[in-house]
Amino acid sequence: MSSTSVHVGYIGLGNLGRHLAASLVRAGHQVTVTDLDRSAADELLTAGAQWADTPAAIASVCDVVFTCLPSPRAVDAVVAGANGLLAGARDGLVWIDNSTTDQDETMRLAALCAERGVIMLEAPVTGGVHKAAAGEITVLVGGDESVYQRMEPLLAAIGSPVLYMGELGSAAVIKVITNMLAFIHLVAAGEALMLAKRGGLDLTKAFHAILNSSGNSFVHETESQVILNGSYNIGFTMDLACKDLGFATKFGREFGVPLDLASMTEQTFIRARQQYGGGAWSSQVVKLLEDALATDLRAPGFPEVLQ
Repeated sequence: MSSTSVHVGYIGLGNLGRHLAASLVRAGHQVTVTDLDRSAADELLTAGAQWADTPAAIASVCDVVFTCLPSPRAVDAVVAGANGLLAGARDGLVWIDNSTTDQDETMRLAALCAERGVIMLEAPVTGGVHKAAAGEITVLVGGDESVYQRMEPLLAAIGSPVLYMGELGSAAVIKVITNMLAFIHLVAAGEALMLAKRGGLDLTKAFHAILNSSGNSFVHETESQVILNGSYNIGFTMDLACKDLGFATKFGREFGVPLDLASMTEQTFIRARQQYGGGAWSSQVVKLLEDALATDLRAPGFPEVLQ
């Protein structure tokens, strides 16, 4: 697929989607976007993207349509609802979903799409908003391998590496696994930093010691920084974390795998959502421990937002 022959649509311009759409614009593709909030598209329109009022309008003019949406309900509304993608789709349209969503819903919507001649790939992304902004976020792909190969240049435009996981539904499972690990690591990183603080250590020195030890993790390298800054701004909300942990524990039940740590972490996030609200940044889960011990985890020199 040549970049000059593809008209790409992007639906959902939240913390992740706007960066993924921007990567497609930077790669030279003709991009048409839409979102419930038109102001979310301002920078993209300035950069050369076009606006459409509805998903149906995008589907009627594009060869490939990406979506990045916050919940299975939102995905269903955008794809199968009134003025949804299927209402305007032409035969042969490829729909690529960057959302982290329910595997069963993915399979159901893929079947609906097939009835209308629309081909689906799932392509959830992982690595954080700062990686999406740099075009370096990991893309996990599930679906027909021949379709993946045809779409690989577009997928490579939004992130790297692009990893083909297998048949449709496989990417949903691995994406939930990666997020499950990230949330467990986040709670653990908060406990580790608090142990260092209450043990009288300099938190900057403790951060670097962990960074250069066997206890390091991607989450410590990234989210610990915005915790130590006090912004907690990782670009990912408590509602989304609870949704993804719910998917993980659901898989645990379905696959017969006891998920002791994931289940405990899910309950911790539910308490944090109750305390700070669903729109709070997910890294604010660490504040539960800070508040309980009346001890903040702050150190100078750490960024408010990761670059």
